[in-house]
Amino acid sequence: MRVFEGVDELVAAKGEHLGFGEWHEVTQEQVNLFADATLDHQWIHIDVEKAKKGPFGGPVAHGYLTLSLVPFLVRDIYTVKNIKMGVNYGSNKVRFPQPVLVGARVRASVELLDISDISLGKQLVTKVVIEIEGNDKPACVAEIVSVIVP
Repeated sequence: MRVFEGVDELVAAKGEHLGFGEWHEVTQEQVNLFADATLDHQWIHIDVEKAKKGPFGGPVAHGYLTLSLVPFLVRDIYTVKNIKMGVNYGSNKVRFPQPVLVGARVRASVELLDISDISLGKQLVTKVVIEIEGNDKPACVAEIVSVIVP
């Protein structure tokens, strides 16, 4: 875990790779709950038997489930102390190069691409790559935009 004592230390890390998170197994229960929450019940995600005969050999996580795991997957990579709050602002250039099969383990890596002043404080742009254990292709590559209020 990389710990920044404040915003100034984070600013000094612009352009740096901040590290890798812990591995997390994507379960069928997670996929089913995500399908229920988003009303996206496509068979490739929730029909295990049909998905076994499909193009990936089993059910896969929704791409947006993978993206929605970003806050969880990066929480043990870095933290900024002495701030009021940090919030998600959006994302840029999101891609899903490889599907995540149910049962696969994923982790994130983070690179701080940019940090700039805004009226609330600082806007960060990080490149988050979600890797699949044992796979050369990542599950997701996204530029995540966050706001930190000092």
